[in-house]
Amino acid sequence: MYRSLLYVPAHSERFVGKAHERGADAIILDLEDAVPEADKDSARANLSDSVRRVGQAGAAVLVRINAGARAADDARAAAAAGAQAVVVAKAEPAGLRALAPLGVELIAMLESPAAILEARACAALPAVIGLMVGGEDLATALGAQPTPEVLRLPKLLAHYAARAEGKLSFGLLRSVADYSDLAALRAAAEEARMHGFDGASCVHPSAVPILNAAFAPSAAEIDWARRVVAAAAHADAAFSLDGRMVDKPVVERARAVLGKVGG
Repeated sequence: MYRSLLYVPAHSERFVGKAHERGADAIILDLEDAVPEADKDSARANLSDSVRRVGQAGAAVLVRINAGARAADDARAAAAAGAQAVVVAKAEPAGLRALAPLGVELIAMLESPAAILEARACAALPAVIGLMVGGEDLATALGAQPTPEVLRLPKLLAHYAARAEGKLSFGLLRSVADYSDLAALRAAAEEARMHGFDGASCVHPSAVPILNAAFAPSAAEIDWARRVVAAAAHADAAFSLDGRMVDKPVVERARAVLGKVGG
């Protein structure tokens, strides 16, 4: 599970050195917006060391690559360094197809109105394992403010596209830039999980435990799922449990909950 995906500036020794201590399921080494232009080449050149260091406690390591002329070289370097996947900034179908021959898994970051409208085409590509929306860039492209009201619809559209193609879906129905209001972050994470998102990215370590808790099944959910699956083993059709009807889609949801905790 990628419940929490923590961005770390790939050029920063201070952040790279501490990343493995943060408890995130995945570390996103950022070569894009968090890295000054003057440091982009060195950040890419150091990926082999950075990937090893941030992943030393078991977190998955992803690399967010630059869009445009740097994209292919960034992706090659990430694959050679052993990154599990590449987060493709400003993704669109043609650019994703161009990266597919590199043999590394891709997470498409949709950051324009056109990309939102082509979300399912992005998700359908075999190399793409998941989608996320870059809320700040999208709001700018829309001439809008990155409020929850503005971001809710495009993020849900991307979520539906990912699910339609059986891919992972990451995000909160708000911007991740405001990390200081932890209560609002917790509420947003719980809302996103209710909609079926797998996890979300974050820009500050304080968000990691909140995302890990919100996107993991609770003890009560696990108990319910085990009872549903156990009862279903002895039922030929729909049945009643705890005063509610249980039919095939409910059993499938219960099995999905158990799948997240290894049964």
